[in-house]
Amino acid sequence: MKKNFTLAFLVILVAVASCSFTNKSFENDDKDKLLLDLITYVLEKGHYEPKNLNDSFSSNVFDDFIDILDPTKRYFLASDLREFEKYRFMIDDEIKNTDITFFNIVYQRLMKRMGEAEEIYKDVLETPFDYSKQETINIDYKDQEFAASKKQLRERWRQQLKYNTLGVYDNKLNENEDNLSESELEAEARKTTENTLSEFFDFVNDLERKDWFVQYINTIVDEFDPHTYYFAPDDKERFDIGMSGKFEGIGARLQKKPEGAKVVEIISGGPVWREQSLEVGDEILKVGQDGEEPTDIVGMRLDDAIKLIKGPKGSIVDLTVRRVDGTIEEVSITRDVVMLEESYAKSATVKEEGNKYGLINLPKFYVDFEDYTERNAATDVAKEVERLKEEGVEGIILDLRDNGGGSLKTVVDMAGLFIKDGPIVQVRSSGQRKEVHEDKDERIQWDGPLVILVNELSASASEILAAAMQDYKRAVVIGSKQTFGKGTVQNVIPLDNIVRSNEHGNLGAIKLTTQKFYRINGGSTQLEGVKSDIVVPDRYSYIDLGERDQENPLEWDRISAADYEAWDGYIDFETTIANSKKRMSENPYIELIEENAKWLKEQQDETTVSLNYDAYKQREEKAKKKSEQFKSLRDYDSELTFESLKYETELFTQDSVLREKRNRWHKNLAKDIYVEEAINVLKDLKLNNIKGAERRLASVKG
Repeated sequence: MKKNFTLAFLVILVAVASCSFTNKSFENDDKDKLLLDLITYVLEKGHYEPKNLNDSFSSNVFDDFIDILDPTKRYFLASDLREFEKYRFMIDDEIKNTDITFFNIVYQRLMKRMGEAEEIYKDVLETPFDYSKQETINIDYKDQEFAASKKQLRERWRQQLKYNTLGVYDNKLNENEDNLSESELEAEARKTTENTLSEFFDFVNDLERKDWFVQYINTIVDEFDPHTYYFAPDDKERFDIGMSGKFEGIGARLQKKPEGAKVVEIISGGPVWREQSLEVGDEILKVGQDGEEPTDIVGMRLDDAIKLIKGPKGSIVDLTVRRVDGTIEEVSITRDVVMLEESYAKSATVKEEGNKYGLINLPKFYVDFEDYTERNAATDVAKEVERLKEEGVEGIILDLRDNGGGSLKTVVDMAGLFIKDGPIVQVRSSGQRKEVHEDKDERIQWDGPLVILVNELSASASEILAAAMQDYKRAVVIGSKQTFGKGTVQNVIPLDNIVRSNEHGNLGAIKLTTQKFYRINGGSTQLEGVKSDIVVPDRYSYIDLGERDQENPLEWDRISAADYEAWDGYIDFETTIANSKKRMSENPYIELIEENAKWLKEQQDETTVSLNYDAYKQREEKAKKKSEQFKSLRDYDSELTFESLKYETELFTQDSVLREKRNRWHKNLAKDIYVEEAINVLKDLKLNNIKGAERRLASVKG
């Protein structure tokens, strides 16, 4: 068995760190200082490309932390920044000495300024806005200076609030069913803006000092690369839920309200859905644990309320609920494992000219960290492939659009479904020889035509799979000019494992970039991504979305290629691609998508906006007129009919919500020009499929 270098490295890191921190102590048992010391140690010893903690690093942390706290420059004053400036080149020294003076001073000043801002916005919104006045606002805050005085800061708030309210005012004018006067509508618009800001400040006021310190820690961590990240304990739990697609609770999504926690969605298959004990709009007022005295959650932080509501499978939670009709009653719910089905693979079939094809949508490469065999993306995709084979499909589309990645192991297992055996991805750690991750199972679950759909948001694990199938010439990759460009590997390290004696409670975890991965042809996907075989523009083609647009990305490089042979399943692979490119170049909708993408970029780059209502209206009318040119994109219909698989249709009689979700998905697929072209490519591949031809020939001879 090949040695797992990553695991061995982490074991060594944990062992060394445990020794280093056993005798570490801080005045007043300061958890923040322990956390800072621990994380910087792990970064220094474990990161793929450790940074030098010097004055340049310090200056970057300084600028980035201020920008994270006050991106629109409506809290701090220029005098605050002058006061902070003396720390610009001292943060690296503070980190080395486990000193958090800079954070403390900035945090205390922010709390003061945010308190003042609450008074400012309420005061500004008491006065009507004059929309006949000719004035503009620059909404590109990056290069703006901080306000020189409180008077200037108030004026900045006035402009921003007027800008925020202008669109609301316009909507109210257009919808004026009660025939209110312009002044009455303007007052209503200001009230709407005030309510929105009040909700924002309620959220901010719920934050504790530790939440802001996490922001500071992650500003430091982010200087190493965009994907190294510190998870506070609650964030780590949410990350695990996101990766596994499941949690233990009641199966309802909640939103904080002044009266309690409002139910905004009920998750199909969960306890609440099964028992029909709650409905959307109900408000939870109190939470009790199986007959115990309930806790009032009115005014409580939503995260804290959710902690009370969630719990292990089989336990009972008692909820005091105000129903939509205003009645109050107590509801007891038995908690269970809740599956977030929208996170999992799903498939559909479509018939076209007498042929049937299958589409598998994979939102992420999910995995259960505690038990890989419990549920993972590779196993689920394998099941969907088998189901599609039973349906008699003659080609499969694997849709990885918007798939941000996930588990590396699932990629290797999933790629093995489509090839006999061989390398899938190469991985290199800092200063180490490369590892080659291979599929060693000679079975091929699907040897028919295969298309992979990607876009600019297909990242990490999605890029590994698309790249491997492209290098093997096993699949045709259709999508954006290039994918996201994330070619790095992260490992999640629980910090509690490193401190032998920890009296501070859960310290959270750090997601650490420890490796880079490379295609089997030797090239990295870092920054470059995967170039589609058939490039199809989308509305985000000119928007900055990729790794190259992130802060502090690692560089692109190349290593030696792995030993592999391209798949020989297609007669004329290149002709299929050429046919598709020709279809795309002659398709008027594709030209319209390209034009729409350029227009969206122009809109994004326009940063000076008029606060005069007539000028605003004129701009909106111009934009609306331009938008009408692209309306046909929304109305596009391939006239293809997509259907759920048999096993799923049997569930619809019990789950109307699932049926509605699938119906909506199928309608969207029918309007998807990329899916339509993927089916055209499958048709071409089917005609040029050696194995398919051999099977047909054998069938005739038989």
